[in-house]
Amino acid sequence: MSHNLLKGKRGIISGALDSNSIAWKVAEKAHAEGAIFTLTNAPIALRMGEINKLAEATKSQVIPADATNVAELDVLFQKSQEVLGGKIDFVLHSIGMSPNVRKNIPYEALNYEFYAKSLDISAMSLHKMLAVAKKQDALNEWASVVTLSYIAAQRAYPFYNDMADAKAMLESVVRSFGYHYGKAKKVRVNSVSQSPTATTAGSGIKGFDDFFKFADAISPLGNAPAESCADYCITLFSDYTRMVTMQNLYHDGGYATTGVSMEVMLGNTAK
Repeated sequence: MSHNLLKGKRGIISGALDSNSIAWKVAEKAHAEGAIFTLTNAPIALRMGEINKLAEATKSQVIPADATNVAELDVLFQKSQEVLGGKIDFVLHSIGMSPNVRKNIPYEALNYEFYAKSLDISAMSLHKMLAVAKKQDALNEWASVVTLSYIAAQRAYPFYNDMADAKAMLESVVRSFGYHYGKAKKVRVNSVSQSPTATTAGSGIKGFDDFFKFADAISPLGNAPAESCADYCITLFSDYTRMVTMQNLYHDGGYATTGVSMEVMLGNTAK
C-alpha cells in the first residue's frame, strides 16, 4: 500500500542486480511511493544482471557507472539531474564486493591488491560518490544518502573476511562525510546494518546458510527480510527522518542487542 512518502522526490539507486537484491526492492518501493530515479551499477554488473526489467517496471533510466571511478560518477550525477529534471533528493549506495572472499583467500593471508579493491569498491566508493555530489551541488537540502552495512563492522565474524574492514571504513565515512555535508547543505548520511539476507552477494559467503539460521534463532523478531529493509530505507529517504544523520542503524530483528536466545542455548537453531 502506497503512502506517497516520496512523491515529487528524485533519486539515484545503485546496486540493483536481480530481484534478490535489496537495491532492487528499494527501487520497487520508491517507485510505489511516488519517486522518480535513475538506476546505476558497474557496466560488468549490468551485463550479468536483469536491471533492464527493473528499469521498465519503474519507468527509470539506467546509467552505467563504476563507483570507484570519479569521472564516471561525475557523469552519473550530471546525467541523473538532466534525466530527472532537477537536483537529487535521495541516494542509495548498495555496493560491496571482495575479491578475497570470491577466491576463498583467508583473512590471515589476504592478497593486498585484492584487499585494496575491497576497500575501494565497498567503502571508498561512498566517499567518492558523496564528494562528486557535493562538488556538483547535486543534492537538495535535506537530501538523504543511505548505504548498507553489516554488524561485522563492529564485531568479529571470522567468515566475513576483509569485508568486515570495508564495512568499518564505510561506517566511518558515514560519520565523517555526514558531518561535513550536514553542515554545508543539511544532507543526511546514514548506514543501515541489515540482517544476513539471502541476496546474490550474501549467499556467496562461505557458511552463509548456517549463520543465517543462527542469526534467525538469536533475533527475537527473526532475520529482517530484504523487503523490510527496503521499507526502512524508504523511511530514511522521506521527510519523516529529517533529523537523523551520521548514524549506523541496526535493522536486524534485535540481533545486535541480544546476548543469547533460548533456542541457541538449547541447540534449536535449525529452521
